[in-house]
Amino acid sequence: MPSKTASVFAAYILATWLTSSASLAHEPSSGGITGSQSEAVTASFDIIHAKITTKDRVALFHMGVSAAAGKTLPTPSGKVAGSEGFAYVWPTTIDPFEVGFERGAGILALAVASHPDFDDTPLFDENGDGIFTNDGDVWHSHWVVLGPDEACGPDALKVIDIPEGTKPRLPKTWPGLPILLDSPGWEPGIGSDTIEIAVPFDEIAVVEEAAFDGVTVGLRVNENLHAPFFCVADVFDIASGDLSLPGKVNK
Repeated sequence: MPSKTASVFAAYILATWLTSSASLAHEPSSGGITGSQSEAVTASFDIIHAKITTKDRVALFHMGVSAAAGKTLPTPSGKVAGSEGFAYVWPTTIDPFEVGFERGAGILALAVASHPDFDDTPLFDENGDGIFTNDGDVWHSHWVVLGPDEACGPDALKVIDIPEGTKPRLPKTWPGLPILLDSPGWEPGIGSDTIEIAVPFDEIAVVEEAAFDGVTVGLRVNENLHAPFFCVADVFDIASGDLSLPGKVNK
């Protein structure tokens, strides 16, 4: 079954990283982007470190926060329209084509998200209860392609919508929503103050040549469930402070 195979593979990759490098230990001095701690930001989303490292054909995306990583969850609303989500996000300069989208489609970002009012990972059973459509609240992984949309607010970003009647290039694990979002099933590792996710790449050079940043955000589904479908409604913290993507992989 595809979902089980992917989950086992992701778990194996992450376990290999953890045993070889003790990667869930928060080490802000070991490279990447170092942010400043802020009492104005909820500890779960207060970024103090973000980095990406590679080993063989696997990239490890790492984010350190002040405390209680993954402990703050969205409040369920009981409906999809207008519902909220939270996410730990690594915006990158990697071309979306490298993970299955059209070339130059927007800003490719890896996200670890939770949104309790809908499930957008139909191939995966994150909570292990045998039901594949009820675990949107469990932290899970996405590739998203982001772009600006004033309908989301001044200077705000959204997950780019797929116009009706079009058939763009999409990853095999696209979950069927009308947006440029992929649900690859890689399971995040959550420590006391870290979020990490190990991602396999056929061509690891595309990661090693990329720049990146780290962001924690609040997400909102539009009330009319149409373009824009999914907006970045709140930016809690930015590792660089200005979303300039200064991070260099393995540095």
